[in-house]
Amino acid sequence: MRRTTLFVAVLAGALLVPAGPASAHGGEGPDATAYRTEVTGLSPAEPGLSVRVVEAGARLELVNGTGRTVEVLGYQEEPYLEVRPDGTYENVNSPATYTNRTLDGDTPVPAGASPTAAPQWRRVSTGTTVRWHDQRTRWLDDELPPQAQADPSRSHKINDWVVPLRDGVRTIEVRGTLTWEPPPPAWLWWVGALALAAGLTALGRRRARLLGPVALIAGTITLGYAVTRMSLGAGGQTPAIVAALVTVAAGVLTLRGRTPFLLALAGALLTVFGGFADAGVFRQAVVSFPGPSWTARAAVLVAIGAGVAMAATGVLRLRAAPLSSDHD
Repeated sequence: MRRTTLFVAVLAGALLVPAGPASAHGGEGPDATAYRTEVTGLSPAEPGLSVRVVEAGARLELVNGTGRTVEVLGYQEEPYLEVRPDGTYENVNSPATYTNRTLDGDTPVPAGASPTAAPQWRRVSTGTTVRWHDQRTRWLDDELPPQAQADPSRSHKINDWVVPLRDGVRTIEVRGTLTWEPPPPAWLWWVGALALAAGLTALGRRRARLLGPVALIAGTITLGYAVTRMSLGAGGQTPAIVAALVTVAAGVLTLRGRTPFLLALAGALLTVFGGFADAGVFRQAVVSFPGPSWTARAAVLVAIGAGVAMAATGVLRLRAAPLSSDHD
């Protein structure tokens, strides 16, 4: 009973401490969305200059390798960003500087910010790569697009979008498309996660050490998933990485027939931070992850299924006789 109480206390602390970063991650860089934003090209093309979509369409990323200054223009074609050879600057007098600070564009614009005001540049980084939210690339209405409402069973191109750049006196257009994608069958992925949890829990009740390899595999998958997302610029991945490392450690110790407490704790952390935190990928078509979207869903499914089984097995072992007296 004392070990179970300790497990609950440690788990509660683990859930509360990373709550801020996890919430921030979910709010700004969506794990998944129904809208596919794509860059179709630059017109005219410019060697050394590239723009791509990142964070499941939440931001655009511009890389300036031209050796010259390239400007991103705001919503009223005022200077908004400058990517110079010595770094990136934002115009504090551009309304877009404030509108684009959040995905929802809800940052108040100061009274002195005006598209007609003379630019006042503030350096924001020393690099020649910049990412920003841009409402021109997104569907801003809370309601589904009319095409999707009329036929939600297939993809619909919503519009073509343009974001203007300036290279000296030349204007360059970043051109792209916005497409609505029908959602995947979320229930099927949840059924898969529950089936995996049930099967592994039954396995753990028969022989707890068999969950050692399960923990090693699930922890490695979750670690790879979280590190890959972090490399793409997704924030809030630290809790998932910690959960994955604890899970790997629990797998090693479980193979040695030790510490069901760590198995239970690792399973709970893996379920919450490796699974539930990214469960939005089950219900949206476009996932912030390279490769086919099903790979991200599979990683989350494994985290939930294996995590629940580990937690259940660990708790059952804590409530039973000590592991050292078990005849595994």
